[in-house]
Amino acid sequence: MASAIEMAGEVRAHRGGAVDRITAALAAARVTNRLCGAYIELLEEDAVEQARRVDRIVRDPAAPDLPLAGVPVGIKDNICLDRGRTTCGSRMLENYRSAFSATVARRLMEAGAVVIGKTNLDEFAMGSSTEHSAFGPTRNPWDPSRVPGGSSGGSAAAVAAGDIPVALGSDTGGSIRQPASLCGVVGVKPTYGRVSRYGLVAYASSLDQVGPMAGCVADAALVLDVISGEDGLDSTSASRPGESFTADLERPVDGLVIGVPREGRSLSNHPAVASALERAVEVYRSLGATIVEVGLPMTDHGIAAYYVVACAEASSNLARFDGVRYGRRAEVDPGNSIVDLYRRSRSEGFGAEVKRRILLGTHVLSSGYYDAYYLTALRARRRIKEDFDRALGGSGCHVLLMPAAPGPAFVIGEKTDPLALYMEDVYTVGVNLAGLPAVTIPAGFTQGGTERGTARLPVGVQLIGPAWSEARLLRVARMLERELNLPTVAPAMASPTP
Repeated sequence: MASAIEMAGEVRAHRGGAVDRITAALAAARVTNRLCGAYIELLEEDAVEQARRVDRIVRDPAAPDLPLAGVPVGIKDNICLDRGRTTCGSRMLENYRSAFSATVARRLMEAGAVVIGKTNLDEFAMGSSTEHSAFGPTRNPWDPSRVPGGSSGGSAAAVAAGDIPVALGSDTGGSIRQPASLCGVVGVKPTYGRVSRYGLVAYASSLDQVGPMAGCVADAALVLDVISGEDGLDSTSASRPGESFTADLERPVDGLVIGVPREGRSLSNHPAVASALERAVEVYRSLGATIVEVGLPMTDHGIAAYYVVACAEASSNLARFDGVRYGRRAEVDPGNSIVDLYRRSRSEGFGAEVKRRILLGTHVLSSGYYDAYYLTALRARRRIKEDFDRALGGSGCHVLLMPAAPGPAFVIGEKTDPLALYMEDVYTVGVNLAGLPAVTIPAGFTQGGTERGTARLPVGVQLIGPAWSEARLLRVARMLERELNLPTVAPAMASPTP
């Protein structure tokens, strides 16, 4: 499949129309949706109309260049769009139609991108497998009996299947980086405040960030160019001068120092993950980088801190979905109390995992438990940030290198214990708690043929940098991508397991 950069260049040079590109992308997406359930909704008529508009613009010599002219994209369905539905993968919002588009969606469309569909996700972005969508699970294009990761699993699967070169996801505790690893694509979690959250349906407001998922580093960098920047509609959007993430992408970082946290070399890692990490270390060393071992001693406490902080914020953010102000309204007898209406509406609208996290968040914020749990988690969050500051600053490292997930994609339905599923994010939650940027990049494969007769499954590594270091992170990621030259589009998909 052509990259987003190639597609846009051809459309701008009149070597192919946007309508033809979008028509082909929609045809591919219909197939992927049957096999993998990557989309909640395809916006077919609107996408073709968007493409016609792009074709009209590029024919006008006075019109500005469109960096994403005619590029088909998918948007995670917790990002508002003023067309189609915005469901968050939940029955609570199954018929919700937004009156406006999120800033990131608007910026994509203004750059010429064409939104072909809203991608599937774990309900309200709460999950690590995209099994918890009210509209059915998403399957991994490399092996449809397995999960794509989550919660941005639909975006990852759509890119890995080759329908679209880029998609948007959201990352609260690893929801871009973990599915990128399991689906073999590139995923970028920006610094908190780099990208506007206006129009992103909130899960945990101090942790959420929107970012790109792509088939290559250059495409991810281009999308980040388009969507980043200050937004007056988002009070947490940082006021920083604009910068290009694509300008020096091909220039290697001189004198590169990479820190490898010892906690990332856990014996619990899958052999393919351990092998991919060591291979990445050797590639960087061969390119002249200095490799140093560093410590992130709070890594094992990250999951506990994250699930207290995130669930507390979720309890507050999701309180609005009560059947009166927002969301599904249950049918109750006229004589029932307002409390009965709230109870029925929320019981019918929310799935089991969302209910679990709301209950946990409400508990840790309640009288008698606030100090013991929530304040303790905030102190742990500060110590996690201090760990990263020491590793990146005190050790003189430009970036840290560690796994993005402890293993490859697992079989759908395999992890029924919520704690086992939460541990999928053991290497990613700390980055969100610290507000730092990170990039996941494909780094290898399982051997294949040894696990239930599967094809090879991709695994990735992540690069973590100081705040606002996305440009350098992407350059370091490109150094590895160039040397490994791994495929990021899955082979022809087999029929899904019933």
